Amino acid sequence: MKPIFFSTCYFLVSSIITWLFIERGKLLYFSQTQMLLSCAIAGTKWGIQILAALIFLKTEKWIFIYKIGFTCLIGSCILLPYCFFESIRTIEKSFLFSLITAVLVMIFMYFKVVTSLQLSKKWFWGWIYCLTIAITLQMVVVFKIV
Repeated sequence: MKPIFFSTCYFLVSSIITWLFIERGKLLYFSQTQMLLSCAIAGTKWGIQILAALIFLKTEKWIFIYKIGFTCLIGSCILLPYCFFESIRTIEKSFLFSLITAVLVMIFMYFKVVTSLQLSKKWFWGWIYCLTIAITLQMVVVFKIV
């Protein structure tokens, strides 16, 4: 029961931090809709992983979800300095730096979760695929960069 409770808490707190990060970076967004879309894209990649774990994993599903929830939380916590320190937000490209740092840490941690549970590397590559799609959607749909 503990992994389910803590997983829920990790993802909930992570969602709140992610929204705060997006809200603090609102100068980069043209509308509230873009902000909501950005948050939805970020959450969907985790939702896909949770759903896949519930469907495909037998014995390790809740431990896996618990550990990726913690990974998600740590990634979101890396965004906190940007959220709370005005001096960081005024530095050009600090939004992007915060985001890249969080993503790199989460990639490392996600890989460690997969290997520690002795899951197929397909789990890791599946998440990388979801991450790639999410980043692409952020660039194309939200920020209209590409």
